[in-house]
Amino acid sequence: MATTDLTVDTFQQTVVDNDIVLVDFWADWCGPCKRFAPVFDAASEQHADIVFGKVDTEAQPALFAATGSTSIPLLMGFREGILVFSQPGALPPAGLAQVIDSIKGLDMADVKAQIAEKQASQA
Repeated sequence: MATTDLTVDTFQQTVVDNDIVLVDFWADWCGPCKRFAPVFDAASEQHADIVFGKVDTEAQPALFAATGSTSIPLLMGFREGILVFSQPGALPPAGLAQVIDSIKGLDMADVKAQIAEKQASQA
């Protein structure tokens, strides 16, 4: 599956409607972003069960600002609508494969229980 360009209008729905979504925040002027793009694109071809989204931070500055990050490339991983991974920097193919395997291997019942526990302790 090829990558999908995400915008402010499509980001939330994409994350909520799909089991696993990986998002690459990038910019055309960013050298590390250009080095990571082929790695991200190749992974998208190998994992048809994952949505691979790309956010051009120059075209979607509000969406990037909402991440709270100041560094690109920024890779975010969502599972069942929950942010489960966020890390700036370009990953090599093996690093991205490890992130994908980790996200696929998550026990989401446990993740949701941890979130509920944290929210309860903050109330």
